Amino acid sequence: MDDQDFDQQGSERAAVLAAATRARLAAAVLAATPRGRKDAAILAMADALDKHAAQVLEANAADVERARGDGTDPALVDRLTLTTERIGDIAAALRQVADLPDPVGQVVRGSTLANGLELRQVRVPLGVVGIIYEARPNVTVDAAGLCLKSGNAVLLRGSSSAQASNTALVSVMTDALVGCGLPPEAIQLVPGTSHESVSYLMTARGLVDVLIPRGGAGLIRSVVQGSTVPVIETGVGNCHVYVDAAADVTKAVAILVNSKAQRTSVCNAAETFLVHAGIAEAFLPAALAALADAGVTVHGDERVQRFATAAGTAFAPVTEQDWLAEYYSLDIAAGVVDSLDDALAHIRRYGTGHTEAIVTDSAQAARRFVAGVDAAAVMVNASTRFTDGAEFGFGAEIGISTQKLHARGPMGLTELTSTTYVVTGDGHIRS
Repeated sequence: MDDQDFDQQGSERAAVLAAATRARLAAAVLAATPRGRKDAAILAMADALDKHAAQVLEANAADVERARGDGTDPALVDRLTLTTERIGDIAAALRQVADLPDPVGQVVRGSTLANGLELRQVRVPLGVVGIIYEARPNVTVDAAGLCLKSGNAVLLRGSSSAQASNTALVSVMTDALVGCGLPPEAIQLVPGTSHESVSYLMTARGLVDVLIPRGGAGLIRSVVQGSTVPVIETGVGNCHVYVDAAADVTKAVAILVNSKAQRTSVCNAAETFLVHAGIAEAFLPAALAALADAGVTVHGDERVQRFATAAGTAFAPVTEQDWLAEYYSLDIAAGVVDSLDDALAHIRRYGTGHTEAIVTDSAQAARRFVAGVDAAAVMVNASTRFTDGAEFGFGAEIGISTQKLHARGPMGLTELTSTTYVVTGDGHIRS
């Protein structure tokens, strides 16, 4: 490394830490800001996005053109692309956030102790939240709105492929904040586009209170392993659908196809299905034909292969990597198991703790499955696609946590808060 590179890295590190310092000051302001002012700012942000959609679309078009020129996968280009309709949807999501109850100040529990002290556990903002994410400009707005509503300042580190889009979105939103008398430093892009700028954010312990990575397995693993700031792990979804011996075949086929094919590029899409041997003869012909109609390629074991050939389903022999895969595509791994216990053992080996589903008419089998899987969400006779903050009635979400500390499952406003114990006395001293 020459002196110029060293100077540039030092300058970039200083810029990241300066942004985090500004965010910390803004977080102190937001923590004391009443709901009415926060909601007014969020609504102003939504109106500004509608008003300045052309400015955002122009910036996004440059990102999309560059991504296509770089040979980016079409599915990723689609996630990067904004349209007038999509900007309208993003603005509408902000308005929904404004309508949600404010978690800050909520009393989780309270009591009067035997000595007369009044004890309350009260929700408070986390402080400064860092979001590290891939090429999804909607996350820029969702994260900003949710963090503002919950009284947190946010540092946004999107991928370089969406840099122009994110810059335009943040500019529009911060102008709206200023117009409402709130500090623009409450919503900031992390300075720099190099990998080092991410590292500086991940090690800004004391300035940043928590990091939330959103993206593929590689991104999440990198943040978890390289961060000295506490991390809420999100999103890797090797989700399974298990069709029990007591399942209704028609119901099971519909749930499987929806779980896999309704939208493939999301973490709550099913990547594996397992079917009990006792119902395989009845289920697999119908299921494989339906998957074929949806354009799905099945990566199956030998017992699945016989039925796949008869159904005319695109088929490949399943490999160890297939059992581990989060495809994000019209592919699914498949196997026949001899018991519910075998299904549970398979899921414990390959699952990522996101969402697991069972289709069964047996209440006993459902109870055993729910007790036996280790996941943020368990679906009984329902599609894995329902693991979503909006579907759960939480409004927008910051991500889906697959860890077990503080927050698990879809993370809404409540999960962006911590708690403080407020103890009120009347001259009490401890003897």
